[in-house]
Amino acid sequence: MTLKKTIILGTSLLALVACQGETTTSEANQTSQATETVAAESNINERLDEWFAEDFDIYLSQRPEMLAQLGRKEKMDQWNDESKTFYLNELDRRRRAMEEMKENFPRADLDTAHQLSYDLYVDTVERALDGEPWYDHSYRFNQMFGAHANIPTFLLNQHKIDTMEDARAYIARLRGIETKLGQVVENSKTSADKDILPPKFVYAHVLRDVDNIMSGAPFEDTEELNLMLADFKKKAEKLDLSDEDREALYSDAIQALQDHVQPAYAELKTELLRQQELATEDDGAWKLPEGGDFYAYRLRQMTTTDMTPTEIHELGLSETDRIHEEMREIMAKVEFDGTLNEFFYFMRTDEQFYYSGEEGKERYLKEATELIDIMEDDLDSVFLRKPKAALEVRAVEPFREQSAGKAFYSRPAADGSRPGYYYANLYEMKDMPTYQMEALAYHEGIPGHHMQIAIAQELDGIPDFRRFGGYTPYSEGWGLYSEYLPKEMGYYEDPYSDFGRLAMELWRAGRLVVDTGLHDKQWTREEAIDWLVENTPNPKGDAINAIERYIVMPGQATAYKIGMLKIQELRARAEDALGDDFDIREYHDVVLKNGAVPLNILEQLVDDYIEETLAQ
Repeated sequence: MTLKKTIILGTSLLALVACQGETTTSEANQTSQATETVAAESNINERLDEWFAEDFDIYLSQRPEMLAQLGRKEKMDQWNDESKTFYLNELDRRRRAMEEMKENFPRADLDTAHQLSYDLYVDTVERALDGEPWYDHSYRFNQMFGAHANIPTFLLNQHKIDTMEDARAYIARLRGIETKLGQVVENSKTSADKDILPPKFVYAHVLRDVDNIMSGAPFEDTEELNLMLADFKKKAEKLDLSDEDREALYSDAIQALQDHVQPAYAELKTELLRQQELATEDDGAWKLPEGGDFYAYRLRQMTTTDMTPTEIHELGLSETDRIHEEMREIMAKVEFDGTLNEFFYFMRTDEQFYYSGEEGKERYLKEATELIDIMEDDLDSVFLRKPKAALEVRAVEPFREQSAGKAFYSRPAADGSRPGYYYANLYEMKDMPTYQMEALAYHEGIPGHHMQIAIAQELDGIPDFRRFGGYTPYSEGWGLYSEYLPKEMGYYEDPYSDFGRLAMELWRAGRLVVDTGLHDKQWTREEAIDWLVENTPNPKGDAINAIERYIVMPGQATAYKIGMLKIQELRARAEDALGDDFDIREYHDVVLKNGAVPLNILEQLVDDYIEETLAQ
């Protein structure tokens, strides 16, 4: 090689090295910038998490009862503030908090997971703000809910007594009932002054519950203790106290009941009797001031859709017809000779489907527990995650069983100190046929409400407002879907039990019809009861209780079927798109792993799952 060529080659190599050096420096700068961008994004996400935590702590600090429900021993001597002033101030605080979040945490700068939390926070606050014009439209006292029943239920189930301080806090809460209940009575008076009153039939139920709550010593000359005093003594007996300290506690509790609780309930009863004279026989929300707009608001809240009352009504009629046809197939399977309505009568009246007496109640609870235990052992075949919290099947307490619903669920404490409860109402065993036992257990327990709610509470990496929040069409849609899923898993082997599953689904389809009938089409209570009796196998007592429930909770009953249909629709979409790559466990995980969400956001999450799976 000549010297010239060597020099040229050397120069070229130097140029190449220099060029590579420039490229490396440029790439390093780009990498550094990318790292800084990732760090900035990570930082804003972390800061948003901290902001959510602080905001939820503020929210929680103003709700002592929720603290107890979450198993936290803070502010145990206090009740929630029930005044309208607090409501409006808190609504304003949440509005300002949302504006602060939007200003300090631009949505575009967040990662996908935090964008979801951002969207859900905005949705939660905006739904709360939408409710402000309708604050006075609530029936504060009714047979389904109200401070009169919530107070003793809370003390019995949520207020733990592990120390002397806990016992004194219980007594402080007894003293505070006068203020808490008085605030709700005042809210009820305000509504009544605006001609916002529940129908006349409601008052008999609530007055009976008040009398039940105020029965027993020290309110009556009897050896039977009042339920709150009995609960206090039962819990306090476990404390290691001197006889003197124990007697001092009992004496203080009795005095609090006499000086504060009795006057509070007496004032409530006086107001209820006054309102009873003013109430009318009209049933639907249409009777209220701006009743049509109020019902439209309730449907938006309860379905997270923009479906109109007419659309919901027609959907209910269509689903009723479909389920009737499936029931006729079961009639043929069990070789029943007669019409569908005759089969309904047979299912309502044949003794083989009903337990009776105290022995029957115990048997019902035992068998419902067994059904849940069996299902729990089979969850791995259709789920990737399971709840850690335990579940207990309970009978509804005597003081509220005449008014309470057929079955319902109470969430576990977040710290694991209290299990979830599936409450079965065994007051009238004729309303609890054994052929519906399976579907009820799956809905309220596993894989239904307990699984969904407990899993949400146990999720890592999401803000607390999502872990403990809820959307009715999501949660109740999941509950109803959880009645259907076991059918695919091989359960409901008894055709009568499968009929019970269909009867439960039919009940929710019928709700679409009667809820819109009552509140939009101005059906009477009797017309709605007759429709359910004619179109479902449930006994008339079921129909009466249900219609009375739908009357005082406009729109709530529509959430179940609309939520279930959406979950089924999205699953079918995923199955069609993914074909052999569809995994039912992964689909269920998509539905459960983000906690409760509105139906439109659930749809987006499933679409994202489909797109990501196809990309893989």
